[in-house]
Amino acid sequence: MSKTRQNILFLLNNRLTEIDFSKPESPGPTTTVLNYLRTHARLKGVKEGCAEGDCGACTVVTATASENKLVYQTVDSCLLFLPMIHGKQLLTVEHLAHDGRLHPVQQTLIDHHGSQCGYCTPGFVMSLFGIYKEPSALPIEEIKQSLTGNLCRCTGYRSILDAAKTIADFNGKPDQFSVSETNTISQLNKIMADSQPILIETADQVYLKPFLLQDALKLRNLHPDALITSGATDLALRQTKKHEKLTKILDLSAVSSLNYWLEEENTITIGAGIDLETLRKRSRPHLPALSRMLDVFGSKQIRNKATLGGNIASASPIGDTLPLLMACEAGVKVQSADAERVIPINELFKGYRKTDLKADEIITAVIFPKPLAQQLIRAYKISKRDQMDISTLSVAFSLRLVDGLVDKLNIVYGGMAATAQKATSLESALIGKPWNEEHVKQATAGINDAFSPLSDVRASAEFRIQAAKNLLLRFFYDTQNEGQ
Repeated sequence: MSKTRQNILFLLNNRLTEIDFSKPESPGPTTTVLNYLRTHARLKGVKEGCAEGDCGACTVVTATASENKLVYQTVDSCLLFLPMIHGKQLLTVEHLAHDGRLHPVQQTLIDHHGSQCGYCTPGFVMSLFGIYKEPSALPIEEIKQSLTGNLCRCTGYRSILDAAKTIADFNGKPDQFSVSETNTISQLNKIMADSQPILIETADQVYLKPFLLQDALKLRNLHPDALITSGATDLALRQTKKHEKLTKILDLSAVSSLNYWLEEENTITIGAGIDLETLRKRSRPHLPALSRMLDVFGSKQIRNKATLGGNIASASPIGDTLPLLMACEAGVKVQSADAERVIPINELFKGYRKTDLKADEIITAVIFPKPLAQQLIRAYKISKRDQMDISTLSVAFSLRLVDGLVDKLNIVYGGMAATAQKATSLESALIGKPWNEEHVKQATAGINDAFSPLSDVRASAEFRIQAAKNLLLRFFYDTQNEGQ
């Protein structure tokens, strides 16, 4: 780590672009890609709506070279810090038309009369372009998932959905980006061949971007006060919504060794840097409860950047993955420059947004015990809308029955306390008893004593208590519907 650099390189469409943060006229390292595009690159097709990743008006597409191909992702540019696009190709709505012709995505949207207002249409176009660049044609439910992050429904949404179905059938058809793919991959690989960390220091900010795990651990040891991020889907809001100056950041988004899936005989180990969209698809046959929960986690733009490690490290009482990880008794692997350890996730959270992590440690992986054949695992989420919303209340269950009796039961609620919390009294009330409606209804009474939730803008304490009871009953009825 003797050499460092203060510049980033990326392709803006097909143009190699450099930003040297050491120059006084350069934007700061936590400038969002949205603000860079509109203010510095003068690409006004990218719109600012909510500036918090909800509306999708600022959707852009990034392409990353991986195994001699380009992997395209739709992302919210309002949540990306500029160093996060180092070594990527960045595409906006202005880049789609070519040689005086509209891109097939744009033409198809016109043919289906699918335009919205000029503010929201560019974001829809880029989400549709993401569908066009999928490696295989998407079924209708995945098409809807791809449009979840573009919230505007003011006109013509059905027409947009019809256009999306047609675009999904275009899969594999060439465009100007596929024609130049070999050259694009070559340029991106050349950028990423230099694995020395990017260390940006300005008058009031420090931005640390390693590419190797060993460098990340060294930097964590040297800068224990740095805010760790990977996708910035949570951290960026402190800047865009709270107007907070983020003085020191350790960005792990380019540490590729944190992005993996390892299946062994009794466990599945998931790298902390795996994005939640990849995890959603990868976990469907192996950990279906996790996949179903991720179906309603944010939007595709958010999941393409948010990571499993980040959701855990936030230690939010309404973190969507946490109840399920706790119910499954996952282990969290953490590392420092000198050592590593595995913390049972039920022992990780010490209070509101507080964990057992030491100042020099980072989360590197999550270890799942493989579900047993007789193990029933479910997760449920209550929110004001199905998609793109924060949990009001969530819960995860892991149940094992032997001869109709409850042999083992884990119940973990989110949104009912300062952390996601096991309902140990409910578990004790049911273990050893027949799994039937009478005993489950009796057990729900214990929720009043087990939790003292707060009332806030999302729900009253009374609502949360009643919903918690209803979700336990729902889990029971779901197990009966499956013939258990």
